[in-house]
Amino acid sequence: MQNQEHKTALLIMDLQNGIVQHLGDNLEEALVPYEKAIKAAREHSIPVIFVRVGFSKGYPEISPNNKAFSAISNYGAMTVNDEATQIHKLVQPEGNEPVVTKYRVSAFAGSNLEMILRAQQIDTLVLSGISTGGVVLSTLREAADKDFKINVLADACFDRDQEVHKVLMEKIFPRQADVLTVDTWIDTLN
Repeated sequence: MQNQEHKTALLIMDLQNGIVQHLGDNLEEALVPYEKAIKAAREHSIPVIFVRVGFSKGYPEISPNNKAFSAISNYGAMTVNDEATQIHKLVQPEGNEPVVTKYRVSAFAGSNLEMILRAQQIDTLVLSGISTGGVVLSTLREAADKDFKINVLADACFDRDQEVHKVLMEKIFPRQADVLTVDTWIDTLN
């Protein structure tokens, strides 16, 4: 059972079929830190919230001014029903674990994430996801502005640019969050 002063939630961000392929050829091995964090959270009654990016048919949420997302509407993928937007089978939600759909980079952007967190009186977030310079960075910044206490699981975050990952974990994130390994975080739960 969770025995903490703060009520915590683990965010598993963008571990969806169309994005996990960036982890490389040995996907099962690359997902181990995420699986380990999810298992520990469940064992300690810490809510696990899955976040994915997806769009409505016809992409009404995508502006042609949005450099990052406008290309998606041109090649016709990433709608909420596409296989690419579904959470990967190795890290599937269980029971009533929510799957939040976002429409931009931050997990908060256009989603009901903040409503869920406030309704559950969650004040501490544990962040993991793909990519470190994308969803993790954007969500961390917004969560800090919303006064959440934040932990980042360094080995349950991934960025194709290892230098970006390293700079964020060592120099940028520690200004607003505690950066831990999955094992260190699990040790704090016991």
